Amino acid sequence: MSEKAFYVTTPIYYVNDVPHIGHAYTTIAADVLARYHRLRGDRVLFVTGTDEHGQKIQRTAEQQGITAQQLADRTVTNFRELWKTLGISNDDFIRTTENRHEEVVRHIFRQLSAQGDIYKGTYEGWYCVPCESYVPEAQIAEDRTCPDCGRPLEWMTEESYFFRSSRYARPLLEYYEEHPGAIRPRGRYNEIVSFLRQGLKDQSVSRTTLDWGIPVPDDEKHVVYVWFDALINYLSACGYPRDEEKVRTFWPAVTHLVGKDITRFHCIIWPSMLLALGLEPPSLVFAHGWWTVEGRKMSKSLGNVVDPFEMVELYGRDAFRYFLLREVTFGLDGDFSEEALVQRINADLANDLGNLLNRSLQMLEKFCDGTLPAPGPCNDLDRELQALAGDTVAAVDEAMQRCGFDEALRSIWTLVRRGNKYIDETMPWKLGREQERERLATVLNSLCQVLRTTAILIAPFLPDTAKSMWEQLGLPGTPDETGLADSPWGGMPEGTRVHKGGVLFPRIDMKEWSERKLERDMKKGKPVDPGDHEETIAIDDFARVELRVAVITAAEPVKGADKLFRITADLGYEERTIVSGIREHFTAEELIGKKIVVVCNLKPAKLRGVTSNGMLCAAETPDGKGLSLLTVDSDITLGSRVH
Repeated sequence: MSEKAFYVTTPIYYVNDVPHIGHAYTTIAADVLARYHRLRGDRVLFVTGTDEHGQKIQRTAEQQGITAQQLADRTVTNFRELWKTLGISNDDFIRTTENRHEEVVRHIFRQLSAQGDIYKGTYEGWYCVPCESYVPEAQIAEDRTCPDCGRPLEWMTEESYFFRSSRYARPLLEYYEEHPGAIRPRGRYNEIVSFLRQGLKDQSVSRTTLDWGIPVPDDEKHVVYVWFDALINYLSACGYPRDEEKVRTFWPAVTHLVGKDITRFHCIIWPSMLLALGLEPPSLVFAHGWWTVEGRKMSKSLGNVVDPFEMVELYGRDAFRYFLLREVTFGLDGDFSEEALVQRINADLANDLGNLLNRSLQMLEKFCDGTLPAPGPCNDLDRELQALAGDTVAAVDEAMQRCGFDEALRSIWTLVRRGNKYIDETMPWKLGREQERERLATVLNSLCQVLRTTAILIAPFLPDTAKSMWEQLGLPGTPDETGLADSPWGGMPEGTRVHKGGVLFPRIDMKEWSERKLERDMKKGKPVDPGDHEETIAIDDFARVELRVAVITAAEPVKGADKLFRITADLGYEERTIVSGIREHFTAEELIGKKIVVVCNLKPAKLRGVTSNGMLCAAETPDGKGLSLLTVDSDITLGSRVH
């Protein structure tokens, strides 16, 4: 495979919050692309970083009583730590508060101003502070809210510098029509092309309402608009304009991975700026989807925000990386489920991959003293496996050129599962017992070639696992150093001594896991999942249930029943006997004196020979181990109706 230049970026992330699954997803995808292209022998530049200017940062800092720079310095460490935790192999980490970036922003602003592409005017419009953008009237959602984040918009009028976006609408449209693969997936491309055909308005590129940003050259009353500033990071990290050789090498061979909410910034504003600078637009902008959690939008109030640090601590970074890229097609929305993650670990990583390595090396140690024998003659089954290995390398390469991460992983796992089936078909344990040494040598050699190829192919996705497999196979160096050969077969020479190690991915007991997860959720105070609700009822139906306040005056165990109490409840106008199965949760002494809510018009029922005339109300934890009686919080008259 010939060397090519490959430049991949993530968006630079806002530093006003902690990183979450969305940040992890984009960055893992970029890391896999970078690692894969290094594996191919390409010259790679992989850049991520942080966006540290703008009104949102300034306001958050003010609320916390610190400077915007202090907020940025403090929060940026969260991102650096997460990338380390996730095994991200970025070549550069750029911050928009660095001098090298600010110099490039000022240079570009001056150049565009000098050529008449930036001019001063006045801007009025509805502005979204969280998104740092004005929203056109046609796109404003109900109640004057932002169509992207749903928050209220603010009317703003200010003097502003404008970039002549309108001048580049036609050239940009022509570029996309000539390069239909420059925006993916196809739906995003259609959206952008349709938008461009309506023409563009000039874009406001400065602000006077805040001071946290890069001052406009020669007019420090203005600061450069955060999006104009942030997008330029891709050129700053590429050495523009000073390092001409680096720019020639990597531009425009760049792949921008972004969330779908910022597609227009990257596919309209950014390439328009590049055209104005005399540069080509990026080779590819790939807009991926969003993650929900078990069918719900992530939110702090629901307590369902996925913490990447926690997922890595619980399941390991390779399993987390694998799940995110295998579970959903890149470009579509995905749904995160911790249970689905565990099932992937058990099925794909433990049963398939781990099992193939363990079985193969175990038999190699048992029958060949851990040393790879030279293969004997091959039959059709062996040749089929060898051909599949070659086809898998080609299929993975084709998928990765399209950011088809899930397709690439499916292809690899087809080879892994075929390897396990090959073991069942050839029965090497039987060959060993019957002393068919020549045939056994061919089978074990074939399995090791499959494992070596698999280790190389999974290295971009599961780098730690690939390294562990490599070491257990007794191969020198690392899979990354070996690279992706055109012919994957035969790279593990006879005489190689394997070193069988621990299990790659231990199976997780689902029952134990469920109990531990419930315990974790309860410790966090996570809101209870209601499960299936009862069917809806009308207000008249509820009104038929007679709820009244009572006080417990006596409680005694029901003979022959471990869980039942016979409770005397005083309603003020009468006493009721109620049989209740709460004995595991309370003592008689704890119950006496509690002012509770009783269902009074429940049909009487006989339990263990005692007639129960009513029911008390209580809340139960999801695991059934905790119970809390429904009580009233003031000295209200006994017998009062509860509505």
